[in-house]
Amino acid sequence: MTITFIRTVIMFSVLFASMRIMGKRQLGELEPIELTVAILISNLAAQPLADVGTPLIYGLVPVLTLFCLQVTITLVSAKSIRFRRLLGGSPTVIIENGVIDQKELKASRVSLDELFAELRGMGYTDAAEIKRAVLETDGSLSVIPYDRFAPITPDVLGVSVSEKKLPTAVISDGRVLSANLKSLGLNEKWLFSQLRKKGIKNPAEVFLMTADTDRNATIIKREAEK
Repeated sequence: MTITFIRTVIMFSVLFASMRIMGKRQLGELEPIELTVAILISNLAAQPLADVGTPLIYGLVPVLTLFCLQVTITLVSAKSIRFRRLLGGSPTVIIENGVIDQKELKASRVSLDELFAELRGMGYTDAAEIKRAVLETDGSLSVIPYDRFAPITPDVLGVSVSEKKLPTAVISDGRVLSANLKSLGLNEKWLFSQLRKKGIKNPAEVFLMTADTDRNATIIKREAEK
């Protein structure tokens, strides 16, 4: 049991460190080569953990080899456009000037149902509203609508607006976040004065409190346990 525990901790540590170094992309954003490496690593790591009789090194060496290959491929891809296109392919335009490119849609193995599901998720119901839609190499769809169908913004209306201050959490689940307070140029004296205005005596009574550089504060009290 102790050996299994130690082997698991070692393998977990190696995998965690490898994934951290490889990047932060979500599973749905992985390029084909990245997804392939992730699947291989998970399978290679599982074997020595399931079979105590298999030397741990038999799992660590392939995992570290794949990790080194992935890092090397990433570095080469960053410097070579041709190599990057060879591994991940190129973005594909599937809607141009409101017209669906049936040939590219078929070549990308995307059905009309899938295409319109993506468009509806972005608030569009008709391909004629789209100036260009590009299927990216990670499978996501980038859409550029015609101006008349694009969301209205203050810039389009010619309206001048002031930038909203970014709120920062200063109390989270009853804990005072002193570092965040300091970054806003505030202190606990100011914080407790804001709490007193709401009739709160202790930060433990607060579920969330945010503040910005203009000293605007929002306080959400902790709900009473039932």
